[in-house]
Formats: sequence, structure tokens, C-alpha cells
Amino acid sequence: MNTLIRKGIRPLFNSTIRASCRTFADVNINEKIDKIVKDNKVVVFMKGVPDAPRCGFSNAVVQIMRMHAVPYVSHDVLSDENLRQGIKEYSNWPTIPQVFINGEFVGGCDIMLQMHQSGELVEELKKVGIQSALLTAEQSKKEEKK
Repeated sequence: MNTLIRKGIRPLFNSTIRASCRTFADVNINEKIDKIVKDNKVVVFMKGVPDAPRCGFSNAVVQIMRMHAVPYVSHDVLSDENLRQGIKEYSNWPTIPQVFINGEFVGGCDIMLQMHQSGELVEELKKVGIQSALLTAEQSKKEEKK
């Protein structure tokens, strides 16, 4: 009987407990991410921190944000494995960094670079009440020429 419990029922019970704990943890991380994304105008989930990015793609996004002087909240996914996996599931996007503007997933490095180059980022920032420093610089040049 004891062998039956050890070999048959116990593994089933243990895997059920692990699965239900993981589901509970996933719900908590999704709620946490949802709150972060909805409570801030611009959020970047990245590897490292803005002063010390730990991958080239995260660094590129930080540089774009600096050029536009965008105030944003960042979260280091390397410091929290649950966050690292949770953000990928939350956005249904497999790579890091991930940028959210006004609660909506915008994209990663490539998309941010395209938006920066096309001027679309300036327009998206305007929609949430953020004026790009590049736009401000351009307006200053126009006024100087007058």
C-alpha cells in the first residue's frame, strides 16, 4: 500500500500542487505587470537598468528614449525570472526589451527604431501628453531662423 502511494498517487499529487502554485504565481505576475503598464505612461521592460543596460537591444531603446527625453519607468527582467517570463506571456511577444505606451504594447527594439526614424514615435508620445525633445529642438531651430 505504501509503495502504491509513493509511486502512484504521490507524484500525481505533487505535480498538481506545483501546477496550481505556478498558475497562482502567473496570475500574480500578470496582475503586477498589468498594474505597472496601466499606472505609467511609458514603461520599458529591459535587461539591466537605463544607466547600465545589459544587452545591445535594451541599450538602443534607452538611447532612443534619451534622445526624445521621454520620462519612463523601467524594470530589469534579469533581476526577476517570474517577470522575465511573465512579460513575454503578458504581451505575447518573445523578446526583450518591451515598450508600453499608455498601457498598450508598442514593441521591442526594432519597432522603436522604426518609429523613431519615421517620426511616428513623436506622434505616439504626443497622444499621451509627452513632447519629444527632438520636436522641441526642431521648433527652436525654426524660431531662430525667423
